[in-house]
Amino acid sequence: MAGPTPMTPRPAPAAALLQHVLFRKATMSTNQLAPAAEAGGAGVPDARQLRTILIAVSIALMAVIASVSGLNVAQTHMAVEFGASQSTILWIINIYTLALAALLLPLGAIGDRLGRKPMLIAGLGVFGAAHVVAGLAPTAEVMLAARVASGIGAAMIMPITLAVITSTFPEDQRGKAIGVWTGVAGGGGVLGMFLSALLVDVADWRWLFALPVALVLVALVMTLKSVPNSREKSAHRFDTVGALVSTVAVVGLISVLQEGPDRGWTAPATLTSLAVGLIATVGFVAWERHRRDASLLDVRLFRERGLAGGSVTLLVVFGVQAGIGVVLFPFFQAVLGWSGLLSTAALMPMAVTMMIASGLAPRLTAQIGARSTMATGIALAGVALALMALFVSVDGGYLSILPGLLAMGLGMGLSMTPSTEAITGSLSREKQGVASALNDVTREFGTALGVALLGALVSAGYRSAIDDRLHGIPQGAADTAREGIANAVAAAGGTGTHAQDLIHAAQQSFVDGWQQAMWAGVAVMGALFLYIALRGPKNTTHAAEDETAATEAVAVR
Repeated sequence: MAGPTPMTPRPAPAAALLQHVLFRKATMSTNQLAPAAEAGGAGVPDARQLRTILIAVSIALMAVIASVSGLNVAQTHMAVEFGASQSTILWIINIYTLALAALLLPLGAIGDRLGRKPMLIAGLGVFGAAHVVAGLAPTAEVMLAARVASGIGAAMIMPITLAVITSTFPEDQRGKAIGVWTGVAGGGGVLGMFLSALLVDVADWRWLFALPVALVLVALVMTLKSVPNSREKSAHRFDTVGALVSTVAVVGLISVLQEGPDRGWTAPATLTSLAVGLIATVGFVAWERHRRDASLLDVRLFRERGLAGGSVTLLVVFGVQAGIGVVLFPFFQAVLGWSGLLSTAALMPMAVTMMIASGLAPRLTAQIGARSTMATGIALAGVALALMALFVSVDGGYLSILPGLLAMGLGMGLSMTPSTEAITGSLSREKQGVASALNDVTREFGTALGVALLGALVSAGYRSAIDDRLHGIPQGAADTAREGIANAVAAAGGTGTHAQDLIHAAQQSFVDGWQQAMWAGVAVMGALFLYIALRGPKNTTHAAEDETAATEAVAVR
């Protein structure tokens, strides 16, 4: 007969409770290591190998992120060398992001099925080769084709880097690894832009492509040596229709955000892109609901707090970060008169703070929970925008916005890591490539949306404010000044004694537009804070889990 014999002493309630908790912890530890063992195929990676894996995927991610914004500093050089229009130059810059965002979901899903390591190696090869071609491109057309290929390679790399972490690292170490990944994803763009500006200043603009190639070579060697392979078997055929429709939807919507500010929001091309994007999005949702468990992305999961809250938070936070970049560069260059290199260096305090906070976020999440950590980061980001709106001034210069930049870096770092964990934790292990791709697509949409909306707010505020400050300025120069602060500074040289008045009017008007955009950002952050506070991910901590286990044990006794 099963059970204790009459001579077996019955454990005391406290001892039974302790025994239950310890047994639960041991079981959890065993279960947490299982995915890593399965991913590696030859046992659980040790601490040294995990560290090497994290470095490899972080370097690969840095190459992708640095290429998003690095080419911005070479716009003038490309236009002169290729004899290309500004529209063509913008396409060369934006086509990379467009190809990257459009293919993230399909290629992330393919990586889950074919193997994450082979997909990462192939992506690094395509990405590196495309950058070599771009660096040697004799014409704008060749450069454009190389940038498309770079975007395809980036779409193969980016979701796999996070999927390798979530499928390889034991659960108790996964949060710290994701913190490093989000820090690189958030701060890598600023670092890449700084290094790109430095290369343009000290060498030639074509050397911009050498940095990603160098990073790719290092990542490729480390990947071949240390990154384990993992892939998932699926009982369903690949969702080809969903992949194609999602690509059309992303291309349509991202094109609207990229082209709208230049072509006009009511231009036929803009409205056509918007219609195509919206129709494809509705079609994608309908098709995925029909496919259910066989879908590329199970849209029903957005009912869960983790996936919805994490996605909305990343969308808004990355939108605000990108929008601030649009505002800051004209402030540094046209208001303060700084060079491109110095302007980029001025963003480094925010990037460094963001990366540090991303590493600290997992510890805070373990203590107070994901929802509280996200809410804290969002609140700090809102405070940062308020600080910049309150204290920015022409005379105050960089120091008037530095506290806001530091607070923004801290807030973004604290909110990004738990948001990313919430997204990846909402999808099953066999869908980690898709989960990572969804995380990345959300970032790209947020970036494009933030640039379009905050940029439009600053421009509208500038035009409204400068109208009352152009009295006495020659009509031609006044009309030029209304187009933007850079135009006003360029036109000031032909206004004689009115030059200083025009420059001062443009600078002060830009600050007014800045303040309007920042207050709009505060309102958005306030709404996001309320949403996360009420509907964010579950606020479970490790301590709460142990306490729940203890309570359950007492109830059983």
